[in-house]
Amino acid sequence: MFKKLNYLLIALLLLPLTSVAKAPKFYVVNIKTTAGDIIVRLYNETPLHRDNFVKLCNTKNYDNVLFHRVIKEFMVQSGDPDSKTHEPGKLYGDGDLGYTLPAEILPELFHKKGVLAAAREGDKENPERKSSASQFYIVVGKKLTDQDLDKVELRISKSNKVENFKFTPERREFYKTYGGTPHLDLQYTIFGEVVKGQEVADKISLVETNDKDRPVKDIWIISTKVSLLKEKKIKKIAEKKKN
Repeated sequence: MFKKLNYLLIALLLLPLTSVAKAPKFYVVNIKTTAGDIIVRLYNETPLHRDNFVKLCNTKNYDNVLFHRVIKEFMVQSGDPDSKTHEPGKLYGDGDLGYTLPAEILPELFHKKGVLAAAREGDKENPERKSSASQFYIVVGKKLTDQDLDKVELRISKSNKVENFKFTPERREFYKTYGGTPHLDLQYTIFGEVVKGQEVADKISLVETNDKDRPVKDIWIISTKVSLLKEKKIKKIAEKKKN
């Protein structure tokens, strides 16, 4: 009798743990820009970048920061704290917060259209591929052909010293159907993705820029708002139509 009661108590104690495991939560950030809102979900698989981004959003570090580098069919970049001054004609991109983040480059995360990733200095100055603490980019990219992807595989093999690198059939199909920037795979930390507002990032990527890729007419982040949500709620946000 006592053994049965003990088993029942153990089962009841485990119930809350089971329910939590089935419904994980994710940080979601609404990035309000002068071009519209972009809502991103942060990956739990990259906790250092996730927690750092949440911290910076909650302390208003991104308020008034420019999209200082914009390239059509590639990406839109922001996060340089120096760009808050919006100084006309100035080249931004060298600003930082005095620290970097260890790379969290995971092979299962790839540069599909809409991912959020950390900017960084090049391999020569930064062989460990540490990330900028604040600068990030959102991938716009483009659709690629099998021939394009064959060339990218060779490039990735060489730059990452990976023998005979190959995209999985699923990843290859995604790049062909939806697009992205596959040549950046395995080189930069990806830590989130857009769940709503990709059209805003696309629109920003098409604006007129100067010869340094800075938009001629400034576009900046007005504010950021962080929420902690379950997957079900995030799906509703993604599916919600504009009024």
